[in-house]
Amino acid sequence: MRRFLDNLYLVSGGLAAIFMVGVLVAVVMSVSTRQLGIHIGGLDAYAGYSMAAAGFLALAHTFKSGEHIRVTLLLSALPMKGRMRLDILALLVACLITANLCWFSGKLVLDSFSYNDISTGDDATPLWIPQLGMAIGTFIFFISVLDETVRRMRGIPETVQGEEAHYE
Repeated sequence: MRRFLDNLYLVSGGLAAIFMVGVLVAVVMSVSTRQLGIHIGGLDAYAGYSMAAAGFLALAHTFKSGEHIRVTLLLSALPMKGRMRLDILALLVACLITANLCWFSGKLVLDSFSYNDISTGDDATPLWIPQLGMAIGTFIFFISVLDETVRRMRGIPETVQGEEAHYE
């Protein structure tokens, strides 16, 4: 199971990187075609969709790499047992928040699909398609936060310690 989860986070990060390249391609195409006097409708929208997908798909990989911003001033002032308790409390709150985000982003996709909601731009893309990146990214992020919470409750230290982590 550990290998599967680690690969899931890695694949999610890889997909985020691919969508970042998609942003680059859409922006370069938009600028190039504008200089040539050609209009390709929806390129700006696709750059935005790719940017959103990249941001959400990168959440889990960034979290498991220890790269999310953490305020460790209070943690470093506590004894080891207090640090673990406060960290577990913060992870439990994060589980609630990410579960809520996951639920509502999934609901947004289903609502957009059921109402046949489309983009108001030139592309007229069904909105549930670009919203899938957000829903999938938040779901994987929720799994990663839940995974880290369970690990911490079992007494296992951080998977990858970031610069600010102080669990020596």
